[in-house]
Amino acid sequence: MEGEAPEELLMKQHRKEKKDLQAKIQSMKNAVPKNDKKRRKQLTEEIGKLEADLNRKHEEEIRQLRSTADSKVEEVANGVETMKVEGGGEEEVKQPRVTKAQKRRDKKSAQEKERESRIAEAEVENLQGMRHQEGLKLAQKLAQKKLQIKEISSDGHCMYRAIEDQRARHAQSGLSMTVKELRSRTAEHMRENVDDFLPFLTNPDTGDVLTADEFEKYCSDVEHTAAWGGQLELRALTQVLHSPIEVIQSDSPTIRIGEEFDGELITLIYMRHAFGLGEHYDSVEPLKDPTSSEDG
Repeated sequence: MEGEAPEELLMKQHRKEKKDLQAKIQSMKNAVPKNDKKRRKQLTEEIGKLEADLNRKHEEEIRQLRSTADSKVEEVANGVETMKVEGGGEEEVKQPRVTKAQKRRDKKSAQEKERESRIAEAEVENLQGMRHQEGLKLAQKLAQKKLQIKEISSDGHCMYRAIEDQRARHAQSGLSMTVKELRSRTAEHMRENVDDFLPFLTNPDTGDVLTADEFEKYCSDVEHTAAWGGQLELRALTQVLHSPIEVIQSDSPTIRIGEEFDGELITLIYMRHAFGLGEHYDSVEPLKDPTSSEDG
Protein backbone atom coordinates (compact mmCIF):
# COMPACT_ATOMS: atom_id res chain seq x y z
CA MET A 1 0.00 0.00 0.00
CA GLU A 2 1.26 3.49 -0.89
CA GLY A 3 2.98 5.21 1.98
CA GLU A 4 3.86 2.06 3.92
CA ALA A 5 7.44 1.57 5.07
CA PRO A 6 9.49 -1.21 3.41
CA GLU A 7 9.62 -3.22 6.64
CA GLU A 8 5.82 -3.07 6.97
CA LEU A 9 5.38 -4.29 3.40
CA LEU A 10 7.85 -7.10 4.03
CA MET A 11 6.06 -8.20 7.21
CA LYS A 12 2.74 -8.22 5.33
CA GLN A 13 4.32 -10.40 2.67
CA HIS A 14 5.70 -12.73 5.35
CA ARG A 15 2.33 -13.04 7.06
CA LYS A 16 0.68 -13.91 3.74
CA GLU A 17 3.34 -16.52 2.96
CA LYS A 18 2.91 -18.07 6.43
CA LYS A 19 -0.86 -18.17 5.95
CA ASP A 20 -0.48 -19.76 2.53
CA LEU A 21 1.91 -22.35 3.96
CA GLN A 22 -0.51 -23.23 6.77
CA ALA A 23 -3.25 -23.76 4.18
CA LYS A 24 -0.91 -26.01 2.20
CA ILE A 25 0.02 -27.94 5.37
CA GLN A 26 -3.64 -28.45 6.24
CA SER A 27 -4.26 -29.77 2.74
CA MET A 28 -1.31 -32.16 3.12
CA LYS A 29 -2.66 -33.38 6.46
CA ASN A 30 -6.12 -33.95 5.03
CA ALA A 31 -4.65 -36.06 2.25
CA VAL A 32 -3.03 -38.54 4.67
CA PRO A 33 -5.19 -41.01 6.65
CA LYS A 34 -4.84 -40.34 10.36
CA ASN A 35 -4.20 -44.05 11.07
CA ASP A 36 -1.31 -44.31 8.60
CA LYS A 37 1.51 -43.92 11.16
CA LYS A 38 4.38 -44.26 8.68
CA ARG A 39 3.03 -41.65 6.28
CA ARG A 40 2.07 -39.32 9.15
CA LYS A 41 5.65 -39.48 10.44
CA GLN A 42 6.97 -38.66 6.97
CA LEU A 43 4.43 -35.84 6.75
CA THR A 44 5.67 -34.37 10.02
CA GLU A 45 9.22 -34.29 8.67
CA GLU A 46 8.07 -32.71 5.40
CA ILE A 47 6.08 -30.05 7.23
CA GLY A 48 9.02 -29.29 9.50
CA LYS A 49 11.27 -28.81 6.46
CA LEU A 50 8.74 -26.55 4.72
CA GLU A 51 8.35 -24.33 7.77
CA ALA A 52 12.09 -24.26 8.47
CA ASP A 53 12.79 -23.29 4.82
CA LEU A 54 10.21 -20.49 5.00
CA ASN A 55 11.68 -19.22 8.27
CA ARG A 56 15.18 -19.15 6.76
CA LYS A 57 13.85 -17.29 3.72
CA HIS A 58 12.14 -14.71 5.92
CA GLU A 59 15.22 -14.25 8.11
CA GLU A 60 17.39 -13.70 5.03
CA GLU A 61 14.95 -11.15 3.59
CA ILE A 62 14.88 -9.29 6.91
CA ARG A 63 18.69 -9.29 7.02
CA GLN A 64 18.85 -7.93 3.46
CA LEU A 65 16.33 -5.20 4.28
CA ARG A 66 18.26 -4.18 7.39
CA SER A 67 21.55 -4.25 5.47
CA THR A 68 20.08 -1.94 2.83
CA ALA A 69 18.79 0.39 5.53
CA ASP A 70 22.19 0.42 7.27
CA SER A 71 23.94 1.26 3.99
CA LYS A 72 21.51 4.12 3.48
CA VAL A 73 22.27 5.45 6.94
CA GLU A 74 26.00 5.38 6.28
CA GLU A 75 25.47 7.70 3.30
CA VAL A 76 23.87 10.26 5.54
CA ALA A 77 26.12 12.37 7.76
CA ASN A 78 24.86 14.99 10.17
CA GLY A 79 21.48 15.04 8.43
CA VAL A 80 23.00 15.89 5.03
CA GLU A 81 22.92 13.53 2.04
CA THR A 82 24.76 14.04 -1.24
CA MET A 83 22.47 13.54 -4.24
CA LYS A 84 23.19 13.75 -7.99
CA VAL A 85 21.19 16.24 -10.01
CA GLU A 86 20.75 16.90 -13.68
CA GLY A 87 23.91 18.15 -15.39
CA GLY A 88 26.18 15.78 -13.51
CA GLY A 89 26.62 18.04 -10.53
CA GLU A 90 25.91 17.28 -6.90
CA GLU A 91 24.00 19.10 -4.26
CA GLU A 92 23.43 18.61 -0.60
CA VAL A 93 19.84 17.94 0.42
CA LYS A 94 18.80 18.38 4.00
CA GLN A 95 17.16 15.27 5.48
CA PRO A 96 14.69 15.57 8.31
CA ARG A 97 15.91 14.32 11.66
CA VAL A 98 14.31 11.16 13.04
CA THR A 99 11.55 12.19 15.39
CA LYS A 100 10.79 10.55 18.73
CA ALA A 101 7.51 9.28 17.28
CA GLN A 102 9.36 7.61 14.40
CA LYS A 103 11.82 6.05 16.82
CA ARG A 104 8.90 4.63 18.79
CA ARG A 105 7.37 3.23 15.59
CA ASP A 106 10.70 1.69 14.59
CA LYS A 107 11.07 0.12 18.02
CA LYS A 108 7.52 -1.25 17.89
CA SER A 109 8.15 -2.64 14.40
CA ALA A 110 11.33 -4.38 15.59
CA GLN A 111 9.49 -5.87 18.57
CA GLU A 112 6.72 -7.14 16.27
CA LYS A 113 9.28 -8.78 14.00
CA GLU A 114 10.91 -10.47 16.96
CA ARG A 115 7.54 -11.66 18.28
CA GLU A 116 6.55 -13.14 14.90
CA SER A 117 9.91 -14.87 14.67
CA ARG A 118 9.39 -16.45 18.10
CA ILE A 119 5.88 -17.59 17.09
CA ALA A 120 7.21 -19.19 13.92
CA GLU A 121 9.93 -20.99 15.87
CA ALA A 122 7.38 -22.20 18.43
CA GLU A 123 5.14 -23.55 15.68
CA VAL A 124 8.00 -25.58 14.22
CA GLU A 125 8.90 -26.95 17.64
CA ASN A 126 5.26 -27.73 18.35
CA LEU A 127 5.13 -30.17 15.43
CA GLN A 128 7.11 -32.53 17.64
CA GLY A 129 5.63 -31.12 20.84
CA MET A 130 2.61 -31.70 22.99
CA ARG A 131 -0.05 -30.73 20.45
CA HIS A 132 1.37 -33.08 17.83
CA GLN A 133 1.68 -35.99 20.26
CA GLU A 134 -1.85 -35.37 21.57
CA GLY A 135 -3.22 -35.50 18.03
CA LEU A 136 -1.48 -38.81 17.30
CA LYS A 137 -2.81 -40.44 20.48
CA LEU A 138 -6.35 -39.25 19.78
CA ALA A 139 -6.16 -40.50 16.18
CA GLN A 140 -5.17 -43.95 17.43
CA LYS A 141 -8.03 -44.06 19.93
CA LEU A 142 -10.56 -42.90 17.35
CA ALA A 143 -9.33 -45.32 14.69
CA GLN A 144 -10.43 -48.18 16.97
CA LYS A 145 -13.93 -46.74 16.79
CA LYS A 146 -13.62 -46.11 13.04
CA LEU A 147 -13.80 -42.37 13.73
CA GLN A 148 -11.63 -39.33 13.09
CA ILE A 149 -11.52 -35.78 14.42
CA LYS A 150 -13.73 -33.15 12.83
CA GLU A 151 -12.24 -29.78 13.67
CA ILE A 152 -14.45 -27.14 15.29
CA SER A 153 -13.59 -23.43 15.32
CA SER A 154 -11.99 -22.17 18.53
CA ASP A 155 -14.24 -19.20 19.28
CA GLY A 156 -15.38 -19.93 22.84
CA HIS A 157 -18.43 -21.85 21.59
CA CYS A 158 -16.47 -24.98 20.59
CA MET A 159 -18.21 -27.38 23.00
CA TYR A 160 -21.67 -26.26 21.89
CA ARG A 161 -20.66 -26.25 18.21
CA ALA A 162 -19.33 -29.79 18.54
CA ILE A 163 -22.63 -30.93 20.09
CA GLU A 164 -24.57 -29.09 17.39
CA ASP A 165 -22.51 -30.95 14.77
CA GLN A 166 -23.05 -34.32 16.47
CA ARG A 167 -26.81 -33.88 16.67
CA ALA A 168 -26.96 -32.88 13.01
CA ARG A 169 -25.38 -36.26 12.20
CA HIS A 170 -28.03 -38.22 14.10
CA ALA A 171 -31.16 -38.62 12.00
CA GLN A 172 -33.02 -39.84 15.09
CA SER A 173 -32.28 -36.67 17.05
CA GLY A 174 -35.25 -34.83 15.67
CA LEU A 175 -35.04 -31.09 15.26
CA SER A 176 -31.51 -29.76 15.64
CA MET A 177 -30.59 -26.96 18.04
CA THR A 178 -28.38 -24.01 17.23
CA VAL A 179 -25.50 -23.01 19.48
CA LYS A 180 -27.63 -20.14 20.80
CA GLU A 181 -30.47 -22.54 21.66
CA LEU A 182 -28.10 -25.02 23.31
CA ARG A 183 -26.65 -22.27 25.48
CA SER A 184 -30.08 -20.93 26.40
CA ARG A 185 -31.44 -24.38 27.33
CA THR A 186 -28.29 -25.14 29.36
CA ALA A 187 -28.59 -21.93 31.38
CA GLU A 188 -32.34 -22.46 31.87
CA HIS A 189 -31.78 -26.01 33.17
CA MET A 190 -29.07 -24.87 35.59
CA ARG A 191 -31.31 -22.12 36.96
CA GLU A 192 -34.15 -24.61 37.47
CA ASN A 193 -31.86 -27.10 39.24
CA VAL A 194 -29.69 -24.87 41.39
CA ASP A 195 -28.92 -27.54 44.00
CA ASP A 196 -27.42 -29.82 41.34
CA PHE A 197 -24.92 -27.25 40.13
CA LEU A 198 -24.30 -24.47 42.68
CA PRO A 199 -22.27 -26.64 45.15
CA PHE A 200 -19.69 -27.26 42.40
CA LEU A 201 -19.15 -23.59 41.52
CA THR A 202 -16.78 -21.39 43.51
CA ASN A 203 -15.57 -17.82 43.31
CA PRO A 204 -12.05 -17.95 41.77
CA ASP A 205 -10.88 -15.10 44.02
CA THR A 206 -12.20 -16.30 47.38
CA GLY A 207 -12.74 -20.02 46.87
CA ASP A 208 -16.20 -19.70 48.39
CA VAL A 209 -19.32 -21.21 46.84
CA LEU A 210 -21.04 -18.71 44.55
CA THR A 211 -23.73 -16.48 46.02
CA ALA A 212 -27.18 -16.42 44.42
CA ASP A 213 -26.26 -13.29 42.46
CA GLU A 214 -22.95 -14.79 41.34
CA PHE A 215 -24.71 -17.97 40.23
CA GLU A 216 -27.18 -15.94 38.16
CA LYS A 217 -24.25 -14.06 36.60
CA TYR A 218 -22.64 -17.42 35.79
CA CYS A 219 -25.82 -18.68 34.10
CA SER A 220 -26.20 -15.41 32.22
CA ASP A 221 -22.67 -15.78 30.87
CA VAL A 222 -23.48 -19.34 29.77
CA GLU A 223 -26.51 -18.06 27.90
CA HIS A 224 -25.33 -14.78 26.39
CA THR A 225 -21.53 -14.84 26.02
CA ALA A 226 -18.80 -17.05 24.55
CA ALA A 227 -18.00 -18.41 28.01
CA TRP A 228 -16.14 -21.71 27.68
CA GLY A 229 -18.23 -24.80 28.54
CA GLY A 230 -17.09 -27.61 30.84
CA GLN A 231 -18.28 -30.70 32.65
CA LEU A 232 -21.13 -28.99 34.53
CA GLU A 233 -22.58 -27.67 31.28
CA LEU A 234 -22.18 -31.12 29.72
CA ARG A 235 -24.13 -32.63 32.63
CA ALA A 236 -26.91 -30.09 32.07
CA LEU A 237 -26.93 -30.81 28.34
CA THR A 238 -27.32 -34.57 28.79
CA GLN A 239 -30.47 -33.83 30.80
CA VAL A 240 -31.72 -31.26 28.30
CA LEU A 241 -31.12 -33.52 25.29
CA HIS A 242 -31.84 -36.84 27.05
CA SER A 243 -28.71 -38.23 25.41
CA PRO A 244 -25.47 -39.61 26.86
CA ILE A 245 -22.24 -37.75 26.10
CA GLU A 246 -18.76 -39.24 25.95
CA VAL A 247 -15.61 -37.14 25.96
CA ILE A 248 -12.50 -38.78 24.52
CA GLN A 249 -9.10 -37.56 25.75
CA SER A 250 -5.56 -38.47 24.73
CA ASP A 251 -4.00 -39.38 28.09
CA SER A 252 -7.04 -40.01 30.29
CA PRO A 253 -9.93 -42.47 30.27
CA THR A 254 -13.01 -41.50 28.29
CA ILE A 255 -15.52 -39.53 30.39
CA ARG A 256 -19.14 -40.67 30.07
CA ILE A 257 -21.99 -38.48 31.30
CA GLY A 258 -25.72 -39.15 31.25
CA GLU A 259 -25.50 -42.90 30.76
CA GLU A 260 -28.99 -43.16 32.22
CA PHE A 261 -30.39 -41.75 28.97
CA ASP A 262 -30.99 -43.90 25.89
CA GLY A 263 -30.77 -41.15 23.23
CA GLU A 264 -28.13 -41.07 20.50
CA LEU A 265 -24.60 -41.04 21.93
CA ILE A 266 -22.85 -37.69 21.48
CA THR A 267 -19.07 -38.05 21.09
CA LEU A 268 -16.73 -35.13 21.74
CA ILE A 269 -12.95 -34.77 21.62
CA TYR A 270 -11.27 -32.86 24.44
CA MET A 271 -7.85 -31.39 23.61
CA ARG A 272 -5.52 -29.73 26.10
CA HIS A 273 -3.02 -28.31 23.61
CA ALA A 274 -5.12 -27.25 20.61
CA PHE A 275 -4.17 -24.19 18.50
CA GLY A 276 -1.74 -22.99 21.14
CA LEU A 277 -4.81 -21.76 23.03
CA GLY A 278 -5.09 -24.61 25.49
CA GLU A 279 -8.35 -26.47 26.12
CA HIS A 280 -10.66 -27.11 23.18
CA TYR A 281 -13.48 -29.39 22.04
CA ASP A 282 -13.80 -31.01 18.61
CA SER A 283 -16.45 -33.24 17.05
CA VAL A 284 -15.93 -36.60 15.30
CA GLU A 285 -16.93 -38.07 11.97
CA PRO A 286 -16.66 -41.54 10.36
CA LEU A 287 -13.10 -42.51 9.48
CA LYS A 288 -12.54 -42.06 5.77
CA ASP A 289 -11.46 -45.08 3.77
CA PRO A 290 -7.74 -44.53 3.01
CA THR A 291 -8.19 -46.32 -0.33
CA SER A 292 -10.87 -43.90 -1.50
CA SER A 293 -10.13 -40.59 -3.21
CA GLU A 294 -12.00 -37.35 -2.57
CA ASP A 295 -11.29 -36.37 -6.16
CA GLY A 296 -13.28 -39.39 -7.36
